[in-house]
Amino acid sequence: MNHTNTLSKKSRRKICSSLLLLVLCFSMVLSLSGCGEAKMAQKQVFAMDTIMTLTAYGKNGEEGIDAAQAVITSLDKMLDPELPTSTTYAINNANGGNVAISGQVAQMLTDAKLVYDRSGGALDLSIYPLVKLWGFIDSKYYVPSDEEILAELPKLCFNKVNITSFPSSGSFAVSLPPGAQISFGAVAKGCAAENAIEAMRQSGVTSGIISLGGNVQTLGVKPDGSNWNIAVQDPNNPSSHLGVLSLGETAVVTSGSYQRFFEGMDGKTYHHIINPTTGYPTANNLVSMTIICDDGTMADCLSTAMFVLGEAKALNYWRTYGGFEMIMVKKDNSIVCTKGLMEKFTLANDNYTLKFSE
Repeated sequence: MNHTNTLSKKSRRKICSSLLLLVLCFSMVLSLSGCGEAKMAQKQVFAMDTIMTLTAYGKNGEEGIDAAQAVITSLDKMLDPELPTSTTYAINNANGGNVAISGQVAQMLTDAKLVYDRSGGALDLSIYPLVKLWGFIDSKYYVPSDEEILAELPKLCFNKVNITSFPSSGSFAVSLPPGAQISFGAVAKGCAAENAIEAMRQSGVTSGIISLGGNVQTLGVKPDGSNWNIAVQDPNNPSSHLGVLSLGETAVVTSGSYQRFFEGMDGKTYHHIINPTTGYPTANNLVSMTIICDDGTMADCLSTAMFVLGEAKALNYWRTYGGFEMIMVKKDNSIVCTKGLMEKFTLANDNYTLKFSE
């Protein structure tokens, strides 16, 4: 047996096909104009605490939508840490033992581990006890004391998560140190979108788009051959947008302090993106981080990690590793985009200023 490395796109498609066999035996504003006469199939579903919109074009659209919904529903049940029948619950209650996991779970853990290593721990899926302490799991919001946070910090141990692959059977297993707990909240929607798009592809759909809250993933281009227009939400006015991306097949994922937050008895506002180093909500000059990346799961990992890192360290990460683009919205209403978006992002809100970073 050997430790897993990042799975290839071909392997992911095989995994998604297997999942399909098992299940079958817009926080983003989407501009879909110019889609011609192609037949559109669309459905809204609620999963992962999010209203999701699935859209597919062409004669296989209905089949593609059904297949995508089946994948999302299956992953939702698999990843809920509070559901006793879920894979996550089994992992968190194995007391250090090995738990059999699907290829999707293995991929999320592998991608998250890569970002964890590269970012110095800015993304840590073992932060679940702290997120729960703050009340972001059951909405029973609470500002913990310094002592309570210090008691939970030693439980963070993502560097000790052990992922094992069994090449002869194509199966995987994972183990955590006893007492550790993980959550896939920072990567689940990205994985769901990626696999749902692949389900559409397997069903014969060549043009489609999925919006899962702050996650958008596209399949191909619009039926008329033009790019998708994906609006980036205005964190100061979530019912509006600050700019528009013109993109082909890709994933767009946004994380921000404005998405989930509460006001404490002290009058301060606390948001849900916890810094694994401090145990407190991340405090820097950012209000939102949008990642554009071909890989939906990786885009979701990066959106959280880059937000935690903050502007300067996020840019250093991008310059060092590449493979994605960023839109960073700062508290002073300035926007910093990486240079790969020069021809793809258009500012549409006079309240903001825009610059591109090399």
